[in-house]
Amino acid sequence: MIKDIINEYYQKGYSLIPLKNNSKFPAIRWKKYRRRRASLEEILNWFINFKELKFMNFKEPNIGLVTGEKLVSIDVDYPSLLPELFKLLPEAEKTTRVKTKRGFQFYFSNNGYKIRSTKNLFGLGIELHAKGRQVVAPPSKINGFIYHFEIPLSQIKPLPEKIIKYLEGTLPGMGTGIKEGGPAPGAEVEYKKGRALSLPRYNGQDRYCIKQIWDRELKAGERDSSLFILYNLLLQNKNRLDHAKKITILKNNSLVKPLTYQEMEKLFRKGYRFKCSTIRETLPYIECSKCRFKFKGGVLGLGNIIVKNFMKIPKLEPSEQRVLLILGTYFDGEEEPTQYKIIKVGGLSKNTVRKGIEGLRKKGIIK
Repeated sequence: MIKDIINEYYQKGYSLIPLKNNSKFPAIRWKKYRRRRASLEEILNWFINFKELKFMNFKEPNIGLVTGEKLVSIDVDYPSLLPELFKLLPEAEKTTRVKTKRGFQFYFSNNGYKIRSTKNLFGLGIELHAKGRQVVAPPSKINGFIYHFEIPLSQIKPLPEKIIKYLEGTLPGMGTGIKEGGPAPGAEVEYKKGRALSLPRYNGQDRYCIKQIWDRELKAGERDSSLFILYNLLLQNKNRLDHAKKITILKNNSLVKPLTYQEMEKLFRKGYRFKCSTIRETLPYIECSKCRFKFKGGVLGLGNIIVKNFMKIPKLEPSEQRVLLILGTYFDGEEEPTQYKIIKVGGLSKNTVRKGIEGLRKKGIIK
């Protein structure tokens, strides 16, 4: 059966690579297959060899399709985004659709257009897999879920012109380092066109917000704040001044509309120590739930207000319990926030927060 599936993909002109069993990651060094398609003999040998090595704990690999020249895929992890995608791109409703564990992939055939990948197609936070990427293809299996077609390959549609025009409008000149008003300081730190933006080594790997800023295609309204926070977070995590500047400049130079020399100079003159709550309020796209720094490595520390008062929680009033939980999670390790911030974060009424704070103060839990 697997041979027939591989043959079908190959006959349609797609480039295949083996992925690790139960994984999205390639099982081979696949860089050269971004430039040339593996022969059918090579592909079948990969899958046959993996099968024969089962006695050495090698398991049957998943199938990966290299995107770019013949295939482009839109990856939607959040089904709530589908109505907006279909409104902007009606072709997505009718083309080949793959069900993934979290959402869907939409395949389009590409007829030689040099399309770059993006993580923010149409500004929706949706990924477009094109040049230099690969997608997990049916009937691959990950954590018990089998990828499968909801609309077959036979119904694949051509790459919509709207995608081509969108990328032409947002990506030309990207990474050349050329900016109005002259180059930013450190313009020798260059993001070269066509290369994936690689994050240099830095201190603070447990602060996931740094990586989220780095990986995001920053929009005009969030660009300045994101770069400022990135720079200061690097300094807070004991990176050298010159290294923090280098990383921030590299990110700036990768943007469609980077900051000018004067704007970057102004950014580097300022200094600010950011709390987690301030970052969340300033950059709504930050997902703190994925951060290993949260709760000091994933657990509530001994100094945490919830841990210190654990035995008292059952005796607290509901309003006091709610305020305590917010203080011990969202605002863990920070100075006591204002009532307004607690109301905003917890979605509680003003009266509930007021009663909760008064009760906690009377019982000596907070000052």
